[in-house]
Amino acid sequence: MFSIIFPYRNRDIQRVKNALESLENQTNKNFEIYFVNYGSDNAHTQQLEDLLLNYRSVKYSYLYTEQQPWNKSKAINSVLTNLESGYFFVADIDMIFHLSFIEKALQLLKHNETYYFQVGFLSEEESKKTKKFEDYNIKFKSNEGATGLTMCPVEIAKSIGGFDEFYHFWGSEDTDFHVRLKNAGKPVSFYSKEILMLHQWHKTYRNKEIKTLSKSLQVSGIVQYNHFYLKKASQEKRTVVNNGNFGNVQSKKDYEELIDYEKNNTELISNKQIEIDYFLFKRLPCLKSGLHAFKISEDVNEPVKMMIKSIIKKNKTKYYSLKTINDKLLFHIINYYSHYHYNYSVAKDLKSIKFVINKL
Repeated sequence: MFSIIFPYRNRDIQRVKNALESLENQTNKNFEIYFVNYGSDNAHTQQLEDLLLNYRSVKYSYLYTEQQPWNKSKAINSVLTNLESGYFFVADIDMIFHLSFIEKALQLLKHNETYYFQVGFLSEEESKKTKKFEDYNIKFKSNEGATGLTMCPVEIAKSIGGFDEFYHFWGSEDTDFHVRLKNAGKPVSFYSKEILMLHQWHKTYRNKEIKTLSKSLQVSGIVQYNHFYLKKASQEKRTVVNNGNFGNVQSKKDYEELIDYEKNNTELISNKQIEIDYFLFKRLPCLKSGLHAFKISEDVNEPVKMMIKSIIKKNKTKYYSLKTINDKLLFHIINYYSHYHYNYSVAKDLKSIKFVINKL
């Protein structure tokens, strides 16, 4: 079976519709679609689920990861781990597919190797139009460095542990997958004989990075960090990742357990540097098994005058900004705690951070 996987989170519904409509009219119907909603907010989830009622053949799943950073690898692996055989294709909701995409893809699969595809990028203006595939004006084409949209035998993907779940937010997980396939001696080919997909315009994710604290989870410098990790994967000839255990995400029960525990069991932590450093480097690593909840906020008991003196270095007490704490804590979660059940959130007023974890 040929399985198409759509990872999704909080994107506009029209582009989802455009992608699914282009698959509805394929010349070859021998495929299935898995749509993974990786913790979208209530508004986007409702719109998405209403839309998918029109596509009853789509296999839909909602993952309870709204209070976790975006992780494309986990979204893909949540499907891949349950596929027994055949081939899968990592799709993108920004794509509009040529009517014969499935037909051509199935022909390529006879070679039993991994392929990824050249894509035609549309301008913002062109993306708003409704045309036949061949009538769109392509602004530019992707090259071999654009490694998304991968088609691979399920057995081969599983043999290297799927997509590396270390990668959070955005950047590098697709290239990492290709690097590890090649390290394992598996061929990876770039298909550029013809354009079979068009990319609907959107702002680049890197341009969305916010330098200040935001309720929308972000970490300064994460793109560069992911690229460095990718560089190490190549240098170290890495092949298998995730310790053979991939595609596991917390259930609704796990998510609700974290929510309920946090309501009455929160440990308060101030933004003093020494307190945060102790929390990150001593408190967290030594947590006992079970549920733990923390709320970090500015030290409201410290007189304003003392805070000012701290800033101008006339007082030994030093403080981290909540943005700095956000980045430090999320980096710790990504590196050491992402395999646990956890919730992480920034308050609406941007004055506190909550972190709840079940250290199993």
